[in-house]
Amino acid sequence: MTQRKPSRSRPSEATMGNSRNDAGDFDSNELLGRAGESNQIYGLIPVVEALRANNKKLEHITIVEGARHERLRELLDLAKRARVPVHRAPKFALDRALPGVSHQGVIARSAAAAYRDAEELLDEVSARVGTAEPPLVLGLDAVEDPRNLGAILRTAECAGVNGVFIPERRAVGLTATVAKTAAGALEYIAVARVTNLVQLIEQLKQRNIWVIGAAADGTSDYTQWDWTVPSALFLGGEGSGLHRLVRERCDALVRIPLFGQIESLNVSVAAGVILYEAMRQRAVSNSKR
Repeated sequence: MTQRKPSRSRPSEATMGNSRNDAGDFDSNELLGRAGESNQIYGLIPVVEALRANNKKLEHITIVEGARHERLRELLDLAKRARVPVHRAPKFALDRALPGVSHQGVIARSAAAAYRDAEELLDEVSARVGTAEPPLVLGLDAVEDPRNLGAILRTAECAGVNGVFIPERRAVGLTATVAKTAAGALEYIAVARVTNLVQLIEQLKQRNIWVIGAAADGTSDYTQWDWTVPSALFLGGEGSGLHRLVRERCDALVRIPLFGQIESLNVSVAAGVILYEAMRQRAVSNSKR
């Protein structure tokens, strides 16, 4: 691997996205869906059977608050094995999502596209290390707005990103809204879910991939980083930015200079700016060979 860049100081918390509830609350429409949507599965037995059959790409499962654990034990065990996130919501939210329907306190939503296995995707991107086409990876830390995620995935696909990693919890997944905003990119871009972004960063480093975080108070401009080396760009969610442990594990923190009165860019815009700088640098480097 190329020599490590000089270590960066660790700035305080910053954001590169829009203001959002820091508690990580989901929009109930995005979590549960709207009445009549075809990607809803409801009722305890239908959801359990969908998990058993494993032929549907379940995005997440919502169960009513206060439901007896004994009644849901098999569902929770199957969901854990399948790595399908389970959320709890008040009964009125489930009733609003499916008015007049006996949902039995259980609603699942199928994903708009299949997720890649995280370990397999890591192996694929690391195989590019040391080649003429080094890997470019994207990590997203708690991006909750589906339109932002869709826009990021569309940009990532256009910029030739080799893989995108998102957390299983406190982040939007591959929903119908994401697919619509991505405008076809989900058919081509590889997306994997992981349980722990900090662990992912260590795995990337072990595979000789540099990890660069974007933060409004980064100590150098994004154009100063050498994006021709194997790189993983990490972007924080709306409002909260990168979590502290994620920031601390990054090899460097870079910023996008701002000249107006607004303190941050939308996270999808920041993704486009930085990814296309990486593409520019790599194109220049290739032209000199």
